[in-house]
Amino acid sequence: MPVRKLNVLVYTGPGASTESVRHCTFTLRQLLTPNYAVIPITEAILLKEPWASTCALLVFPGGADLGYCKALNGEGNRRISEYLRRGGSYLGFCAGGYYGSGRCEFEFGDPLLEVIGRRELAFFPGTCRGAAFKGFDYKSEKGAKAIKLRVAKDLFADDVPQRITSYFNGGGVFADAKSFGPSKVQVLAEYEDELDVDGGDGKAAVVLCNVGQGKAALIGPHPEFAAINLDPKTDLPGYKDLIARLAEDDRARIAFVKACLEKLGLQPNDAAVTVPELSDLHLTSANNADVVELLYAWNPILEKEDGAEFIKGEADVFRIETVQEALNMSEIKDSLPHDDHPQDKTESSLVKKIIVHESGLPSSKETPRWNFKRFYVNLRRYQLMEKDANTWGTTLMYGEVVTSTVTLLEQNPKLLSKLPHGFTLAATTQTAGRGRGANVWIAPPGMLIFSTIINHPAHLAASRPIIFIQYITAIAIVEAIQSYDQGYEKLPVKIKWPNDICDSGEYVKIGGFLTQCSYFDGAYQVILGIGINTINSRPTTSIKDLLPEGAPPVHVETLLARVLTRLEALHAQWIREGFTAEMETRYYRSWLHTGQLVTLEQYGGANARVLGITRDWGLLRVEEIDGRGRGTGKMWALQSDENSFDYWRGLMRRKL
Repeated sequence: MPVRKLNVLVYTGPGASTESVRHCTFTLRQLLTPNYAVIPITEAILLKEPWASTCALLVFPGGADLGYCKALNGEGNRRISEYLRRGGSYLGFCAGGYYGSGRCEFEFGDPLLEVIGRRELAFFPGTCRGAAFKGFDYKSEKGAKAIKLRVAKDLFADDVPQRITSYFNGGGVFADAKSFGPSKVQVLAEYEDELDVDGGDGKAAVVLCNVGQGKAALIGPHPEFAAINLDPKTDLPGYKDLIARLAEDDRARIAFVKACLEKLGLQPNDAAVTVPELSDLHLTSANNADVVELLYAWNPILEKEDGAEFIKGEADVFRIETVQEALNMSEIKDSLPHDDHPQDKTESSLVKKIIVHESGLPSSKETPRWNFKRFYVNLRRYQLMEKDANTWGTTLMYGEVVTSTVTLLEQNPKLLSKLPHGFTLAATTQTAGRGRGANVWIAPPGMLIFSTIINHPAHLAASRPIIFIQYITAIAIVEAIQSYDQGYEKLPVKIKWPNDICDSGEYVKIGGFLTQCSYFDGAYQVILGIGINTINSRPTTSIKDLLPEGAPPVHVETLLARVLTRLEALHAQWIREGFTAEMETRYYRSWLHTGQLVTLEQYGGANARVLGITRDWGLLRVEEIDGRGRGTGKMWALQSDENSFDYWRGLMRRKL
């Protein structure tokens, strides 16, 4: 069964402009959340990672396409072309349109700006010629315009506007596009105004190209630019009028971009959604004294400014506030006039507020999507059921919307070094979740999302290799789900090596986990990040979808309590006894791979059979087989951080 392609990859490497990436990511998330994960990637991902199997759309934003060529000519473009020929989709805005054409002709005759030459991808077989309208300047927005596009309504299944207003700054026209025939190239929209370059027979601004089994949409202007994200303070003649014209026609712009995404085979959401703003973080504990103790441990890293306390981490700044201080600030904020042009609150540069609850728990008004009482009551209930489960999760920090629970901890070592064993950070929504390689685990409301700190003494590194944390985590998640309540015992959840949890009925991923490790003060600190589809049916299957009729409902807070207690108990057993035969049996009971036939790409395409994992260093054991499927006796041991197991294609790829 094919993998569901849920990743929309936005190129951010050499050549891509920061502004274009920001606008592109904003609009795509607005239209595709929660059905897809919109992920910024670098050229290294395209060159080295197995990204194609999970990629629903590859996007190249505006910028300078010579940078794209320098980074990706040769191997990178070969990978991109192969991805499209096998059914992939490509979307190129402005520079991404030049880059996807057979030839680029930009500012011919201008000694400073001229760029002319063949392009390897050649999804549009002809020439992209620009700038379509004069005035372009790399160093400013003075060449920006609000231009009109005439849409080919008959080429869209749904009703789209006849005309739209789009931002333009340096894009090209796809010369003689209609001459290639509709089986090769369709012109989805044309420039309405007279061009400053020769467009040949027509003024094609947006083209859809068939490439093997895939499709490429190349767009000269910038319909992904939203008026709300443009700076009205820009001191350029006519710029405020430009923003006003775009704002007036914003619905039409959104409808057109949505229709283009549908032409590329994607399924946008029913209504454009706003990317959520980052929320406050609430620090709590089952025992109020633990919060006080943690604050005391933070004293060495606290900085005071104007009576306020801050932790200035390496990537983020955290403001520490009591409940009363937060309430007072909220009242002051409500009394001030609202900002009609809000700041982008997803940036890491913004101060994150940690509200400390030294007595009591947050109210439902403060955390409408998280019930702290339900979590702590069930944590205690499950602790009584599990030997050695006593402390993990007893100090919990929660944010309704965060960038990534893993990233917030990993990229701020100053804060991380002061967090205790078992400390847990949970969230309802992530805007930039982390996964292996190029993957980002989609995190809409209804998922269980959290990261837990595991302090691993250095003297245990040899006898208890950290790699085994991923194996006990996999066991803990499956067993926690199946022991959640009556009716859950036979839920078809299985382990896909090394770090995915799947529905074994349809082989759809319902969960995953990631470990990040650092060293501090004689111990390794492991950040264990876990995401589980719990009650959200989109974008993929969730636990709720698997429940038999009559089974008790699942709650994210209760599931977190169950996973933490089972994980803590398993971790304690592993520290005492190592990865025992009994643990190994429990692991194999829940994994998908015993006896699976695979092809080893890094060993000349040798055919092999999966046997299991080694109990010393946690490597994947495979045995070579001959043409009749018999073992030859030749064995390999593969590392999970160097290889990617494609269960659906039977390949073991080496990750570079």
